[in-house]
Amino acid sequence: MGIMTSSTTFQPVLERIAEEIERTPGSGRPADYIPALAARDPRSFGMAAAEPDGTVYGVGDWRQPFSAQSITKVFTLALDLAREGDALWEHVGREPSGNPFNSLIQLEYENGIPRNPFINAGALVVTDRLHTRTGDASGELLAFLRAESGNPGLTFDKDVAASEAAHGDRNAALGHFMASYGNIDNPVPTLLEQYFRQCSIAASCADLALATSFLARHGIRADGTRLLTRRQAKQINAIMLTCGTYDAAGDFAYRVGLPGKSGVGGGIIAVVPGRCTLCVWSPGLDERGNSVAGVAALDRFTTLTGLSVF
Repeated sequence: MGIMTSSTTFQPVLERIAEEIERTPGSGRPADYIPALAARDPRSFGMAAAEPDGTVYGVGDWRQPFSAQSITKVFTLALDLAREGDALWEHVGREPSGNPFNSLIQLEYENGIPRNPFINAGALVVTDRLHTRTGDASGELLAFLRAESGNPGLTFDKDVAASEAAHGDRNAALGHFMASYGNIDNPVPTLLEQYFRQCSIAASCADLALATSFLARHGIRADGTRLLTRRQAKQINAIMLTCGTYDAAGDFAYRVGLPGKSGVGGGIIAVVPGRCTLCVWSPGLDERGNSVAGVAALDRFTTLTGLSVF
């Protein structure tokens, strides 16, 4: 299959990918350090594609809600960047980290400035700054996701948030460490509560593909209003490409060739600017925290359609 024509729907491609994934032996395992995630069946698989006009296609468990986790970092970044613009980049960098997503090491010799917004330290800074500007960062995020997905039923999963809080010592350490450099505005316990609520949002592939569409529309929301400038939308897509899949971003760019963001709930979102947004979910993770079947499915999508940013 070559480059898709404008009259082609994504449905046959998604169905072909689902059939191929079904024939592939399952690999990877769910995130076991969050008990609410550990119980998920690693063989579950769903995938959705949303066109910029809101048309959405899907296969498998594409309407099954799952824990969005780090995927939400994209949306808090967009919401804060829309409010404070380039001033944000004085507090968080834009470079790949090359270290695990919850590493403390780089913060010490980089004076409390996280390497990028998608490692945990960077996401904490972005959530902190959004909370300062809105008074309720997680609430602002939830309202945005409900509006963009068209699903008013989206909500926080209290069990997941409590589970993360109970295992949140590393994130607390990151927060306190950055606060010691003056890079956190709010009390760390307040920030952690906001961050764990943010990560606990449950949404489906359909919800997240639609919610991400503003990046395919170069910054324009579902209602036609502009959230980001074209330049800002390009910036977020670029950071997703270079930093969105933890310390496997180089391999993801090599295999998939799209801006993407993964979460340890097993989801991955991806953007084809101007054409579509994708969300795939399968809870079996590799050792770097990315969905094994999800990366494989996105790899097949770009191969079958010829759609990538390269």
